[in-house]
Amino acid sequence: MHPSDRRFGQRSSGVPGLDSLLNGGFVDGRLYLVIGPPGSGKTLLGTQFLRAGLDADETVLFIHSEESAPDLRANAANLGIDIDDAEFLDVGPESDFFTQSGSYDVVSPEDIEDGYLISDIRREIEAVDPDRILIDPITHFQYLEPTEYQFRKRLISFARFLKDRGTTVLATKTPSEGTDTQLKSLSDGVVVLSHDGEQAGRRIRVPKHRGVGQRDGSHGMEIRDGGVEVYPTGVDERADRQFDPTQFTSGVPELDTLMGGGIERGTVTILSGPSGVGKSTTATQFLVNAAAAGKPGLACLFEESIETFVYRSETFGLPISRLREEGSLFVEEQDALSLSPEEFAQQVRSHVRDHAVELVVIDGIAGYKNVIKGGEEGVELRRRLRALIQALVRANASVILVDQRREVTGFPEPTSEGVSYLADNIVFQNYIEVEGELQRVVGVLKKRVGGFETVPRRFTITADGLEVGEPVSGMHGVFEGIPERSGAE
Repeated sequence: MHPSDRRFGQRSSGVPGLDSLLNGGFVDGRLYLVIGPPGSGKTLLGTQFLRAGLDADETVLFIHSEESAPDLRANAANLGIDIDDAEFLDVGPESDFFTQSGSYDVVSPEDIEDGYLISDIRREIEAVDPDRILIDPITHFQYLEPTEYQFRKRLISFARFLKDRGTTVLATKTPSEGTDTQLKSLSDGVVVLSHDGEQAGRRIRVPKHRGVGQRDGSHGMEIRDGGVEVYPTGVDERADRQFDPTQFTSGVPELDTLMGGGIERGTVTILSGPSGVGKSTTATQFLVNAAAAGKPGLACLFEESIETFVYRSETFGLPISRLREEGSLFVEEQDALSLSPEEFAQQVRSHVRDHAVELVVIDGIAGYKNVIKGGEEGVELRRRLRALIQALVRANASVILVDQRREVTGFPEPTSEGVSYLADNIVFQNYIEVEGELQRVVGVLKKRVGGFETVPRRFTITADGLEVGEPVSGMHGVFEGIPERSGAE
């Protein structure tokens, strides 16, 4: 259903990125269930939901039972979320509200059929007249009912009462086999949070949003200063795009000749080779030449610090500092396990959108797998990387991926991480041994658009940058790293 076809109002969740998963936000007058283990961010997400209501001049009510109102306010304030203007209703066993609602020290809950506590809560809600309610957690109500059937009956009645008032309700719950199915079926929408440790990170999914639909799948989630942030999986809408045959050149004539003139706009290039052969320097050469020509570039560093990158590049005569100061070159260093794949993708897309970046270098693929959360899920990370690349290409940006092969010699596979299918162009760099001397060669294995030289060239890295020589002729076995002269016995 297209958003414009909907005939109901929606309220912002207050959580960056979550409204996108909900196809617009929470629907007025509906009940939503937020499920997650302890520490996954349920209460915080609910607090942001209330804050969004306050920002919209709504009346909001926080029904709580496990923490006091002062503690809840303080916890929110620590993350920069002000909920001082919210109404609070403490229904915990130690609260005045609970003891005034019925003397359960004398009468067992099994003997109570009129639901005194729920009736009193209804009266409080009528007095406050809230637009939004957070119930944290809803399982507290379950403990007051003698059977699951009675709990379900009470919940249905309570939900109808809230819906008739047009109140939008978020209820939190820790996963359990007993009541999850019932609560999910009663809820109009379900948000599931997970936290599988530092390596995998936090995730969020929306398996249900009745009558509205949702963005399926698992998505990135982080808790930052300011609260929960959600990073949806997927690519941007396909933009109207026509192929632009203009090229990015390296500024090294012999290398550009080898590559048929350079790298076409909107294509993906993989630079493959063993450690230390010169892949990063070659990628940086393209970045610097593009930036100097007024085409902004972005370098995403996964395997070295910004300081090392700048020092190394400027040693080879590449003016990184000056281009950064001019705003034509951006360099981002990624810390270990600091980002989900989705958050990284969003940062890159934002650079492309906000700074008109035309060339993106990701250095390198192995570092991406080790640094980005979820690194043990190699296939999944490759899928996320593919989604990012598709989004960048659709934005008419070009992408260079640096891929480190483990072998110093030999050429069994064009890439080491099973990502060759992503590439429009594959450029390999390798060491060869010629009469006991270790030399470097660069060649092109694949170029989807245009021609290229089929014979690799020797190259060196000097204080002036890359120096590419003549094609390696009169030899075979160059790809394997131990060439032999043609015709030699």
